[in-house]
Amino acid sequence: MAKKKISKFLLTAMAALSAIGLCGCGQERADGKTEVELVSYKPEAVAAFEQIAQRFNATHDDIHLTVNSPNEAMIILKTRFVREDYPDIVGIGGDNNYSNFLDADLFMDISDFQGIAEVKPAYMDILKELEYIPMEGTYALPYMANAAGILYNRDLFTEHGWEVPQTWDGFLALCEEIQSSGIQPLYLGYKDTWTCLAPWNALAVGLADSDTCNQVNRGETTFEAAYRETAEKTRMLLQYAEPNPYAYSYNDACTAFARGEAAMYPIGSYAIPQIKSVNPDLNIGSFVFPANENEADNLLNSGIDLQFCVMKESENKEAVYEVLRFLYEDDTINLYLSDQGGVACKEGEFELAKELEDMGPYIQSGRMADYQDHHYPSEMSVDAMIQTFLLDQSDNALDTFLQRFDTDWKRYNRDLIRKVQEYQKEMGEAR
Repeated sequence: MAKKKISKFLLTAMAALSAIGLCGCGQERADGKTEVELVSYKPEAVAAFEQIAQRFNATHDDIHLTVNSPNEAMIILKTRFVREDYPDIVGIGGDNNYSNFLDADLFMDISDFQGIAEVKPAYMDILKELEYIPMEGTYALPYMANAAGILYNRDLFTEHGWEVPQTWDGFLALCEEIQSSGIQPLYLGYKDTWTCLAPWNALAVGLADSDTCNQVNRGETTFEAAYRETAEKTRMLLQYAEPNPYAYSYNDACTAFARGEAAMYPIGSYAIPQIKSVNPDLNIGSFVFPANENEADNLLNSGIDLQFCVMKESENKEAVYEVLRFLYEDDTINLYLSDQGGVACKEGEFELAKELEDMGPYIQSGRMADYQDHHYPSEMSVDAMIQTFLLDQSDNALDTFLQRFDTDWKRYNRDLIRKVQEYQKEMGEAR
C-alpha cells in the first residue's frame, strides 16, 4: 500500500515538473553569468517576484536570478529533492514542511549571512521552535509574516459604540451586546474544515505554550492537559455564530462578512483580499483574540508566511547571498508588501496595512507566537478532528476529542517522538 502511494505521488509530481520545465541550479548560462534559481511556493505572488527578478537582473552584471512560482510547488520541490535536482533557494512557509526538510539535512547554515541580525527576534524564536531537534546555526531567513485574530466591521463598531475587547469576559460581553442588538456577532464558515483551525490557532497562542508540541514529544505534557481550555473556548464561539456554520464555506463566510451580515469574523489577514473583492469599501479592522482574563497574557497569532532557505547542495553561495541581500533591502521588501501585504519579518519602519493597525503594538513589542498547526502533521487532519468535536453533542465530547488528539499524535509522530526522546536521553547522559 505504501509503495503504491509513493508511486502515485511521484508520478503526479513528475508530470507537474515536466509540464513547467523547471531546471536545476547546475544549468550554465551562455553569457557567463552565475545562474541562481529560486523556487517559491506562493504562485499568488508571481507578479511581485517577476518585478523583483527584473530589478535584480537589471542591476547585476555577473548574476542572473530566475524565480519559479509553480502551482503545487511543494509536490514539485519534494520530487526534485528525490531526484537530487536542487534549486539554489527555496521560498517556503515556516511550517511542518520546513521542519521535515530541515530534519532531512537539506538546508545550508546561513548564520554568517548579515541579514540574520536584522530579523525581528520573535520570528527567530518561532524559527527555532520549528526544529524537531535543537540545532546549531540558522537555516532560514524569515521574510514575511501574517497575522490572525478577529476581523471586525469598523463602521458597525463606531455606529453602535462597541469597543474592541481586551479580555475573554469582555469579548463574551461584546458578543452578547451585539446579539441583543439584532446583529450576528460572528461568522465561522466551517464547511471547509481548515477554517476550524483559524479560531483554534488564535486562541491557542494565548492559552497554550508556543512549544506545546515539542513538550509533548519530550513527554513533558499531554494535549489533554494543554489544549483543554482552547477546546472549551473554541466550542463557546458556536453560540454567537451563524446557524449551522458547517453548511457555509470559507467563500460564503467572506461574502457574508463583506455584506455586513456579521460584526466579526475570526480569521487571518489572508482573508482580507477575498472580502475586499466582494466589498472594496468595507472598513475592516482586526484585533488580537482576547483569550485570557488578563490582557497582558494575550498574544498575537503570527507565523512566518514566507522564508528563504539555501539548499545545502548549492555551489553558488556567494551569488546566493547577493540575492538574499537584494531580497532583504527595504525597497524590495516594500515592493513585496505593496503587492501581497503582510508583516515584514525584518526590523524597520515598514508600513502596516490599515486593517492591521490594532495589532501594531503587539508586532512592535514582539508579543507574538506561531500557529500551533504549523507543528501538526498533515496526515493527522487536525482540522477535521476539530470539526468532528464541534459537531459532537455528547456529554463526553471534550474528553473524547482530547484523548484522540494524544492518541493520533503518537500514531503519526511515532518516529519523531522516539528520535526526540533519544536525543533527550543522550543530552542527559552527556551532562
